[in-house]
Amino acid sequence: MVAEVRAFNRFYTAVIGMLRAGMHDSPYSLTEARVLFELDRTAGDVEVGEVKRLLGLDAGYLSRVLARLEGDGLVRRERSAVDGRRQVVGLTDDGRATFAKLDEQSDAEVRGLLDALPEEERSRLVASMGVIRDVLGEKRDRVPFVIRPPRPGDLGWAIGRHGALYSREYGWGPDFEALVARICADFLDAQGSPGQAGWIAEVDGRRVGCVFCVRKDATTAQLRLLLVDPSARGLGIGARLVEECLRFARDSGYQTIMLWTRDVLVSARKIYEAAGFKLVAEEPAAAFNEQFWERPL
Repeated sequence: MVAEVRAFNRFYTAVIGMLRAGMHDSPYSLTEARVLFELDRTAGDVEVGEVKRLLGLDAGYLSRVLARLEGDGLVRRERSAVDGRRQVVGLTDDGRATFAKLDEQSDAEVRGLLDALPEEERSRLVASMGVIRDVLGEKRDRVPFVIRPPRPGDLGWAIGRHGALYSREYGWGPDFEALVARICADFLDAQGSPGQAGWIAEVDGRRVGCVFCVRKDATTAQLRLLLVDPSARGLGIGARLVEECLRFARDSGYQTIMLWTRDVLVSARKIYEAAGFKLVAEEPAAAFNEQFWERPL
C-alpha cells in the first residue's frame, strides 16, 4: 500500500507539472505561487507566522521565498501595527496581477485535462479526488448549488447518469436503465399535468442531481429517481431535493407521499429516514430487497 501511494504521488506530480522549474513558463515555482495564492485570498495583510502555519513551511525557507517575491515587487513586508515583534505580509498590485495570470493559466491547464475526458470519467475523477480529501481529513467548504426545474435534455441526462452510475456501483444492467427511461417517458407524456414536477441540481452550471414527484393516485404522490452524482455527495443536495419534493406534494394537496427503492441504496435510505419516511413493506428480489416507504404530508 505504501508503494501504491508513492506511485500515485510520482504520477500526479508529473501530471500537474510540479517538477517543472517554473509554473506556466513563469519564473515562479509551485511553492512561490502557493504563497501568492494564500496572500491573494486574504482581504489584507497576514502575519508571516500564519502563512508558515498554513503551508507547513520551514521559517527560513519561507523567508527566502518572501525575499524573492519582495525583490520582484510582488509582496511587501512590514512590522505589525499591533505587535512590533511580528511581521505582516501582503500582495502589491503587481502581485495580485501576477497571481491572477498564474491562476487563469492553471484553470486553463486543468480545463484542458478535463476536456480530454468523457463526462463520466470527469465525474469519476472529481469524485475520487473528493474521497482523497475527505479521507485525509481536509475540512471542505460548503459548495453552493442551484435547484431548478428540468429543461430540454435534462431527462436524457437523468437516464444516462442513472444507467452509468448504477452499473458501475452496483452492476445493474440494461433492465434498470430501461426502467428509468420508462419513468422519464411517463413524466414527459404527462408534462403540464397538475400534481407532478421535477428538479435538477447544479454545481457551477453542471448537473449533479435530480428528483421527480409524480401522481400515484388522487391522494398519494410518489417520489422517483432521486440521484446525486458522486462528485457532489456530502453537500446536502440529496436532502434538499427531497425537501423540495415534499413541499411540492404538500402544496399540491396530496395527503401522503411514497417511494420505492432498493435496500442496497444505503445513503438514499438515510435521507428518506431523516425526511420522515417510514418503511412500510419489503419484498425480496434477486440481489436485493425492494422497499416501499411512506410518510404523511
